[in-house]
Amino acid sequence: MPYARKDILTWQKGMYYHIYNRGVNKSTLFREPKNYLFAISKIKEYSLANHLTIIAYCLEPNHYHFLTRQDGDEPAGNLPQFVFNSYTKAYNKMYQHSGTLFEGRFRAKAIQTKSHLLHLCRYIHGNPVKDGLVDDPTAWPYSNYLEWIGERNGTLVDRDFIENQFGNAEEYKKFLFEYLKSRQLPDDVKKFLDDLEK
Repeated sequence: MPYARKDILTWQKGMYYHIYNRGVNKSTLFREPKNYLFAISKIKEYSLANHLTIIAYCLEPNHYHFLTRQDGDEPAGNLPQFVFNSYTKAYNKMYQHSGTLFEGRFRAKAIQTKSHLLHLCRYIHGNPVKDGLVDDPTAWPYSNYLEWIGERNGTLVDRDFIENQFGNAEEYKKFLFEYLKSRQLPDDVKKFLDDLEK
């Protein structure tokens, strides 16, 4: 798999990216289930039309994570712009809100190593547990963890990726729950994720 230089973000076919952002002053982005479902429908629409594979995603009340693979020439960085431009307009209309929803422009990192790639999957899927929203990742419906383990038949998943990287869903569950139990990640992964925790 191709990797980017650490100091330059470029959008290239075949590369993996972590894209994320949060509400301004950590404010709520998603107030109710229909907000999440609207955003997920836009993610599906964009990824299907633009040859973007969603590896892992999670939407939480005040932030989101996407782990994507750019399979075409359209930059993966256009995903959050497409999804959240539409989302912001709908949100503002629904709640008579004005002003920005997000803490500046989305942030993105090109994945540098296989270790970063694999640990980021479990970091994203484990986020709702880590943040105290649920006790088990299966209880959070706004990620694709249920697709990963075969408990939901959604389309925002790459089953070949799961098989190639983890073997099967059971192995991935073990990998995820090791993290949830210990809350430990390798030092290079912690450094990669460092600004997410600020």
